[in-house]
Amino acid sequence: MNKRVRQYVGLISAVIAYYLIHEGAHLLYALSIGAFKQINLNGLGMQIDIYAEKMTQTQLGVFCLISSIATLLSAYILIALIGKIAKLSSKVVKACSYYITIAMLLIDPLYLSILCGFFGGGDMNGIKLLVPEVVARIIYGVILLVNALIFIKVVLPKYKIAFSGESQ
Repeated sequence: MNKRVRQYVGLISAVIAYYLIHEGAHLLYALSIGAFKQINLNGLGMQIDIYAEKMTQTQLGVFCLISSIATLLSAYILIALIGKIAKLSSKVVKACSYYITIAMLLIDPLYLSILCGFFGGGDMNGIKLLVPEVVARIIYGVILLVNALIFIKVVLPKYKIAFSGESQ
């Protein structure tokens, strides 16, 4: 499989993994508190629909917060395993792991610190039931900066080495 195809497979796997983990965390929490309504498919994505009226404000806040915690934990687990992943012979698995790590590290912190103000609150609408929105946005901004540094200083160099010598 050539490099370009692996990149596309990696990107597609990152989108799928992000939705599975992010929305999966919403789903598991909603099921655990008896508030799950349905899964809505919209465009290229999906959304977990809940019976918000059955939830306390704290439960709604946790419902919205838990998805970003799940994606961040997934990223940190992949980073912890980066040495083992880099040693794998499968370039496809390495490419998928690389793009999934990027997605898990950056998407939620970017959205919850900056983009939610432009594209609607999304999970921020619930998170701000737990803490003031400005505090949440600052926390996610710090997480975004730290994760960007982790990507630049750890993830990128390790994967550059893992893919070195590969033909374009």
